[in-house]
This record gives sequence, C-alpha cells and structure tokens, in this order.
Amino acid sequence: MRLWDWAVAAYGGDGVRESLLGLQDANGQNSCYLLWAAWAAVEGRPLGLDELEAGVDTARAWDDAAVKPLRAIRRQLKKPIPDMDDGARETVRSRIKAVELEAEHALLDELEILAPDPCGRSSPVAKALVDAARVWDRVIPRAELERLGARLEGGASG
Repeated sequence: MRLWDWAVAAYGGDGVRESLLGLQDANGQNSCYLLWAAWAAVEGRPLGLDELEAGVDTARAWDDAAVKPLRAIRRQLKKPIPDMDDGARETVRSRIKAVELEAEHALLDELEILAPDPCGRSSPVAKALVDAARVWDRVIPRAELERLGARLEGGASG
C-alpha cells in the first residue's frame, strides 16, 4: 500500500491522531516521519540508519520550509481577529489547512521513495518508531512511542 493511503487510514485510527500531535507538539517529533517509519515496519521495508538519516534530513528541510510556517499561520488564524469577519478568517484558515495537508502529502511521497523494497516480513511498529525517533532526537519519548506503536498495530493501520 502507498504510504499516503496507509497514513490517512492510520491517522484516523483510535487515538492515533492525538498520539501523533502530542509527540509533535510536546516532544518535537515529526508526525510524517513517524508515520513513514511505522508504515515501513508494517510493509516489511526495514529502514537502516542510512534511510533514517536521509528521512530526517528530508523531513527537517521540508518542515522548516513549508509545513511549520503553514501550521503557524493556520494556528494563528484559529483565534478571532478584531474587526475581521469570522467567516472570512475561517475561509482563509481552511485554505491554509488544505495547503498544509498538501505539503505533508508531498513529504510523505518523498519519504516513501527513501524506503527500501519490501522484504516480505513486517517488524514491530513500536521498535521502528523508537529507532526512528532516536535518529530524530537524542532524548525520545519511549512510552508515548510504544503507545502509538500499539495503536497502529492494534488495527488503526488496517
């Protein structure tokens, strides 16, 4: 299954969205990068250090150039603006949100290219998440990553 399709299905799983946003906002992790690592584990595409480092480089560069600025604008537009019609603000916010989603889709497409061909066996998602997070940052939220892994293995990815 293509990474984007898998990620959209997984994101809608019970507790997955909340876990990913918590890992992103409270722990500085990257949701797309983590979804890529989980997808690779499920698909039997073992990511080695070279792939993980390339994924970090790609995700950080695109995050800084596109995703984070769009997210910041979208979040800023969540609050009412004095003397501005809420409908107009929400229309612009919705359009920014759609472009932010396009940017995340582009990132997932680039990350998918970095994954090796399937070898036929899936691997534990929680371990893949911990391994990926460790390349992303020195201090990792292991318990949260393991909970996310359990959610993804528990049918959210299905």
